[in-house]
Amino acid sequence: MAKKILVVDDNPDIRTMLQSYLSSEGFEVLTAENGQKALFVAREGKPDCIVLDMMMPEMGGSDFIRIYTSESDIPILVLTAKVEETDKVLGLELGADDYMTKPFSLRELTARINSLIRRSNKGQSKAEILRVADIILDIAGHIVEIQDRPIELTPSEFDLLAALMAAPGRSFSRAELLESLGESTFIEGYERTVDVHIHNLREKIEPDPSDPIYIETVYGTGYRFARERK
Repeated sequence: MAKKILVVDDNPDIRTMLQSYLSSEGFEVLTAENGQKALFVAREGKPDCIVLDMMMPEMGGSDFIRIYTSESDIPILVLTAKVEETDKVLGLELGADDYMTKPFSLRELTARINSLIRRSNKGQSKAEILRVADIILDIAGHIVEIQDRPIELTPSEFDLLAALMAAPGRSFSRAELLESLGESTFIEGYERTVDVHIHNLREKIEPDPSDPIYIETVYGTGYRFARERK
């Protein structure tokens, strides 16, 4: 069965181009011209991945992400015309999984969509449960609990946490963590992505994100998951 992609952009030329190209790549493509319409289409159509423009009338990408990520863990790839670093990572800070800056390569966009879908679905073939400190991570069920309290994570946050929890005490470089997200082909310029996801993870799992007890920073290297809770 073809994977379903929702393309959200207020520019009809971009919607038409992406619908035509992604359809030729074997995807079923849904479209919406703003965030409000996208909420309706996503809830009804249940896409496997969402390609989302940030700057749109009526409801922009930021508001869509805030609402939809509270309802679903479907991966979101943000498209932005802005080039500043803070603007590039805004979508990630809100809960998206990846971003690309316009203009972009259609082949790279397809590769990133496939990577996000693989990461979102890979738990279906595994039946592994990780327990470290007082966190339980169920890979097959895509469930995270801390002291029996469920924690909602995006696919990227979940994959990063799973990689860190699989080897507690081991220091991971940002490049290694990017590989755990399926981004080994696109490492250069994207290490900041890891920092944003780690920040978001700490906000969700740490009692005090400013003084983390689970995900530790290894200065000059990257990050590691503590062997035991402090």
